[in-house]
Amino acid sequence: MIAVLGECVADAFTSDSRAGSMDLRVLPGGGPANTAVALARLGTPTRFLGRLSHDVFGGLFREHLASSGVDLSASVDAAEPSTLAVAALDEDGRAAYTFYATGTADWQWSPYELGPERLRPAACLHTGSLALVKGPGREVVEEFARAAAGRATVSVDPNVRPSLATKDDYQVARWCAWADILKLSEDDLGFLLPGVPLEAACDIHHEAGARLVVVTRGASGALVSLDGDRAAVPAPEVAVADTVGAGDAFTAGLLHDLGARGLLGGRLDGLDLPAAVRAAEFAVRVAALTCTVPGANPPWARDLTP
Repeated sequence: MIAVLGECVADAFTSDSRAGSMDLRVLPGGGPANTAVALARLGTPTRFLGRLSHDVFGGLFREHLASSGVDLSASVDAAEPSTLAVAALDEDGRAAYTFYATGTADWQWSPYELGPERLRPAACLHTGSLALVKGPGREVVEEFARAAAGRATVSVDPNVRPSLATKDDYQVARWCAWADILKLSEDDLGFLLPGVPLEAACDIHHEAGARLVVVTRGASGALVSLDGDRAAVPAPEVAVADTVGAGDAFTAGLLHDLGARGLLGGRLDGLDLPAAVRAAEFAVRVAALTCTVPGANPPWARDLTP
């Protein structure tokens, strides 16, 4: 079992525009929710810890998560509205988001909503994205993750959103004190550590405490760094519809493979670099397939069968 803690976001894409009007197609999104969906579709038992609104978007999230096989028993029924993000795609299929997130359900965590019973019996907790940086709930989320590190492998993806949070909000070095796995993108590092080479950035995070650091590089694949030992993993070539959710799918593929090999549940004591590379090789396949369809729509296990 892997538990995923974080937000659901309604991703609105322009589907048609006419003089005086614009049509939007809304798809379920949000980095942690995307990761939970991808994990469940790959066959990993997955529990989602989210605050789900009862508005029209909340119904969309519940149906999407549940139909993908995600366990929602540890999620919270929230009175606040859902978070909305309006996405604009560039010519390479990369999305830039405008968020409507003030006072929405995802950030209102309170301590009584995140007791330790919500984690059991998970071997791994994955969190990050806006849940770790947006108040008032971010301190509750961080304390929950810190406590989880005593009994589960902890994975973090900062999934940087400069339009909603500042560099100071992303306390990645502090998170590494209790995180075993840190997944970043090149864009994340460009914002957090501008001008720092990827290898040096990995070492900074190792020194802060993270054992496994993986940096995704889009079409160039990924860099895997385990305690400072490194390897590059290439990505397969695919016809890209857009890249929405690709990083979240990569995280799911990585955790799924590590879990399937019995490597989650502790401090990654049984992990060596070849095993980490194998997991990243599987992860880039999952991410690549996600890029071939519009929106965050990760593949099912059957789609990865040769």
